[in-house]
Amino acid sequence: MSDVIEDSRFCRSGGDKIMFSDAVVEAINQVRQKYPDSQGAVLPSLHIIQKAYGHLSYEAMRFVSQHLRVPESDVFGTATFYSLYRWKSAGKHQIQICHNLSCSLLGAESLIKHLEQKLGVCEGQVTKDGRFSFIRMECIGRCDGAPAMLIDDDYHGELTPQKIDEVLKKYE
Repeated sequence: MSDVIEDSRFCRSGGDKIMFSDAVVEAINQVRQKYPDSQGAVLPSLHIIQKAYGHLSYEAMRFVSQHLRVPESDVFGTATFYSLYRWKSAGKHQIQICHNLSCSLLGAESLIKHLEQKLGVCEGQVTKDGRFSFIRMECIGRCDGAPAMLIDDDYHGELTPQKIDEVLKKYE
């Protein structure tokens, strides 16, 4: 049976072996069964760990590598390639604001400044109450509604400072 940590973080147990909660290990095992090759389970396994613990770590990548029997370099390359993975804890609600060409041309930079003022933090930081954090995303794939952002998995487009303020109220 694996160790379940009170603060929902992984721990070292018995040397270099990293232990995760039984629920996380079981979820990764279930995902692994969906793919003919364990390499296919890397992305969803990293997502499971991030959802459970708030962010990824080198220990988490080593665990996925060992558990799925995938080279550590493959797991590291995957985790660092995709911007959906975080390396430090985020707020309860993660805001991802697009700053690709369409969104930038329609005012994304001024909206980022507005978010910084509204939340009282800089990009990449967590608000004092732990409720929000935000990052720039290269593209969220919604040029038709630019400028756009995601809050958690919820899309919000055709943004203005006023619309951002209205949207944020729904998450408070």
